[in-house]
Amino acid sequence: MGIFIDETGRIFTLETRNTTYQMKADEWGTLLHTYYGEKTDHSDMSYLITAMDRGFSGNPYETGCSDRTYSRDLLPQEYSCFGTGDYRISALAVENADGSRAAELTFEGVKIIPGKYALEGLPAAYAEEGGADTLLVTLRDKYTGLTVLLYYGVLYERDVITRCAKIINSAEKPVTLTKAASLCLDWQSGSFDWLTFYGRHAMERNLQRAEIVHGVSSIGSVRGASSHHYNPFVCICDPNTDEEKGSCYGFSFVYSGEFLMETEKDQANQIRFVCGIHPADFSWHLDPGESFETPEVLMAYSADGLGGASRIFHKTLCENIIRGEWKKKRRPVLINNWEGTYFDFTGERLVSIAKEAHELGVELFVMDDGWFGKRDSDNSGLGDWYPNEEKLGCSLKQLGERITAEGMLFGIWFEPECVSMDSDLYRAHPDWAVQIPGRKPNLSRNQLVLDFSRKEVQDYLIEQIASVLESAPVSYVKWDFNRSICDKYSHALPAHRQGEMAHRYILGLYRVLEELVTRFPHILFEGCSGGGGRFDAGMLYYTPQIWCSDDTDAIERLKIQYGTSFGYLVSSMGAHVSAVPNHQTGCVTPLSTRGCVAMAGTFGYELDVSSLSEEEKEEIRRQLGIFRKYYDIIQYGDYYRLTSPFTGSCTVWEMVAADKRRALVSAVYQHVEANPAPVMVKLSGLEKTAYYQITLECASRPLMPDGRFPGGYFENQRFSGAALMNCGITIPRALQGY
Repeated sequence: MGIFIDETGRIFTLETRNTTYQMKADEWGTLLHTYYGEKTDHSDMSYLITAMDRGFSGNPYETGCSDRTYSRDLLPQEYSCFGTGDYRISALAVENADGSRAAELTFEGVKIIPGKYALEGLPAAYAEEGGADTLLVTLRDKYTGLTVLLYYGVLYERDVITRCAKIINSAEKPVTLTKAASLCLDWQSGSFDWLTFYGRHAMERNLQRAEIVHGVSSIGSVRGASSHHYNPFVCICDPNTDEEKGSCYGFSFVYSGEFLMETEKDQANQIRFVCGIHPADFSWHLDPGESFETPEVLMAYSADGLGGASRIFHKTLCENIIRGEWKKKRRPVLINNWEGTYFDFTGERLVSIAKEAHELGVELFVMDDGWFGKRDSDNSGLGDWYPNEEKLGCSLKQLGERITAEGMLFGIWFEPECVSMDSDLYRAHPDWAVQIPGRKPNLSRNQLVLDFSRKEVQDYLIEQIASVLESAPVSYVKWDFNRSICDKYSHALPAHRQGEMAHRYILGLYRVLEELVTRFPHILFEGCSGGGGRFDAGMLYYTPQIWCSDDTDAIERLKIQYGTSFGYLVSSMGAHVSAVPNHQTGCVTPLSTRGCVAMAGTFGYELDVSSLSEEEKEEIRRQLGIFRKYYDIIQYGDYYRLTSPFTGSCTVWEMVAADKRRALVSAVYQHVEANPAPVMVKLSGLEKTAYYQITLECASRPLMPDGRFPGGYFENQRFSGAALMNCGITIPRALQGY
């Protein structure tokens, strides 16, 4: 299903429900990329390649005397190599045993493998039986014996193709990989923009759209994690592509570590995109017989604009990346004590918060940082994963049982990857910390990073965390990571393998997570890295939701959640209602607005409920009722961005049930104007011939005296889907309380 090899055995066409992808092994053995886009037939698309003699673009030795128009510097390729005539950005770069830095891969064979391939120790998309097939293409360097296996997973119903590579040293001498990308994709013509998502701590995934111009442009991370600063998801699209129309390609790197995504527009106006592990901090030594697998990339094409591409990724992440019991299980609404208490709490105070929250309808209490070791600030104790019973006034088991006796589930915070220098763990094992011998380390929050590339560190953390989880009735774990990695050095690796440390760290992290989620399948794990510093498809394979940002200001969150929605589904975005004035910005936002924004995520609270008025408590009860009423639409419906928080005064988004019978439209004014012009939006995703009854749910203030809500629509009035999509609706005015 979805993979076709022509009668010559050299043209390979991949099909999904709405797309076609094609490659061809030409007469000289170069694996050409011939087409990717809207679905077509199996015709040989290599006719689009224009051959000509261009100065300073040389020719392979075999063709140079007879055909000066043949140059790898100009050909669209599936997996480009550095050093043998292609001067553009490359997918593979090596250092051979003799010191040369050249690789020349030519086609050796192809086969179809039933089912979706898997990767050892790495997250990757999976499919039910019959839901995917794999094309495996073998390339080989005839001079060194280096072999590259290119994997293509075809998820037909999802309109997704996955890519990765396995590099094998089949020679008799060692080789060092200095760049090993997962994907190379060439377009022979066209003008394109690319959308990237930049930011910083507490302001992640801001949308940036720029034309792909001559030269090389890139985003990436060398911080040890995918980072707050650039996200490993990008879109490449036509200049006129908008939310609902136009060609759009999306690429999601299923990896949580250092990455590089590059584009280049070359001398012939061709465009190349390369995605993989960042080479600046990477090298991998392969002795004879050893191999290296690259992480996976999900790629999708949509003719239905940016929104169409987003919905493909949302569905794929939900059905083919996220796993386990919590994949579709209704997740509890939680309250986290962090912004309510910070480090200043006792067990009694936590039980009191849990009791009051339960009375409002909250289902899960999460105890954040400060419950372990010597931990009354972020300067000490990290790594000592044993409860501070003196501070809590009881054992962890007793605390958990008291909270569950109140009718609440009990959750707990960890930061297992880091260690305080003032900790028993660091004093016992200073060599377990990532730091270069003879140099003073770079500190962040007075903590260092534990060397997760070492198996003994992994084993220790697995058992320490497991012992805590087994000691108390824990239903939820928040897994945090609060600094970037630098001073990269592992005491367990020899000098010629130090370039492997950053990737081995991520492999170690994945092993620890896999062990824990397997051992504790009933626990809901939430990823976190100072908020959204590691918000990627790789982490979603282990943690079905990720804390979206440490910025809990509702108006700021409009931008953060908007940018996140391009590549990630609503049910993956940790979002809470926090206190006002907001602890990050000082802004005061109505509770109803904070609730509306947080409902476009996993939904929870992060404040001291004992400080709330009776009116505010009643508002929380109302919000919880609305969230539960529309839970399935919010968490699993089709998501539409109707306006942008970066333009205009009002951000509007829509979620449509799979059967299109119901839709939830949410609107928040991020800027209120005097004497405003009306805000009108056209809805999307509805059934044209169906009639929809309008109900006002999210505004806490009553309707106007004549029964209308501001904007002119009567409650219970019915409109056709065609009218709502073609004519639109007027958003209620920004009155107090809306």
